[in-house]
Amino acid sequence: MNAPFVPSRVAVRLADPGDRLAIARFLGERPDTTAFHRLEWLDAVERSTGHGTHILLSEQGEAIRAVLPLHEAHSPLFGRALVSTGFAVDGGVVGEADPALFAAAQELALRLNCPSLELRGGPLPEGEGWHVKTDSHAGFVRPLAADDEAQLLAVPRKQRAEVRRGLGHDMEVRIGTDASARAMHYAVYSESVRNLGTPVFPRALFEAVLDGFGDDADILTVLHEGQALASVLSLYHRGAVMPYWGGGVPAARTMRANDVMYYALMNHARGKGCDRFDFGRSKTDTGAYHFKRNWGFEPQPLSYACWTADGVAPRDINPLSPRYKAKIAAWQKLPLPLANRIGPLIARGLA
Repeated sequence: MNAPFVPSRVAVRLADPGDRLAIARFLGERPDTTAFHRLEWLDAVERSTGHGTHILLSEQGEAIRAVLPLHEAHSPLFGRALVSTGFAVDGGVVGEADPALFAAAQELALRLNCPSLELRGGPLPEGEGWHVKTDSHAGFVRPLAADDEAQLLAVPRKQRAEVRRGLGHDMEVRIGTDASARAMHYAVYSESVRNLGTPVFPRALFEAVLDGFGDDADILTVLHEGQALASVLSLYHRGAVMPYWGGGVPAARTMRANDVMYYALMNHARGKGCDRFDFGRSKTDTGAYHFKRNWGFEPQPLSYACWTADGVAPRDINPLSPRYKAKIAAWQKLPLPLANRIGPLIARGLA
């Protein structure tokens, strides 16, 4: 008589360097990954900011059931937190999550002296101590059209008129990842976020992402008479393009350069084989949220979970928080060279 089959026990452990190939294979087979689950993203964040990478694995026997990538963010201003994943709008659990995996993440956070644990997307935990938000952010994804003209016609009428106005200025579009493209992007992006009142991320983060992603990341810049007006660093993942870090100088508004930029990116992405445009996330009912709706994108609620150790308040890195109102107003007045010098020191803590 054959012995009864006994399933292997599910166990959770920290990955080690020898697991990279198995993790990459597991992620490559899953349809629910994002660009922020990729090892290239995890490595880029760690290499450029010093936020250590930790990957929790849920396994049954020798088979991976779930992966939870985490970054150990640390900052004198914003404290310490374990986040999944750093500088990302997604990157939570991939696979079959269970309470043991979330409990292991809590234990790891305490062991690393991180009183906050933040999970962005993916299966989320339930139970005491976890705070789940489902109405603070929305994502925006829409299929790309068949050709350039169809793409323009797919834009709602009022927004389409803005794109046509921009196209009438006969601006130049450049796409690349060379030193010139990187310099133009950082100059435009850093000025854009300074004008919004927020510190710019370290240039090393953009460099590391571009270097790590290879053909799956590039920069599109819109110029007029040789001057860069708008620029965006985009990520390409499984048929979707995501314009992730983008902005424009004040003249971009008059020239409609941002509108031209996104339209040009849609056409460029189709040429790279993409079939979806992922406009990223925006905070609900903000200007960016309504801008994306004007383009015909429907908001899709995103869910995030946060856990904090007993007696510790959740960290607050929301720029819309009232506590930052005066700081934002002061930052907008800083000379750009000064903002670019001290901004990355602050922004690396906003993982």
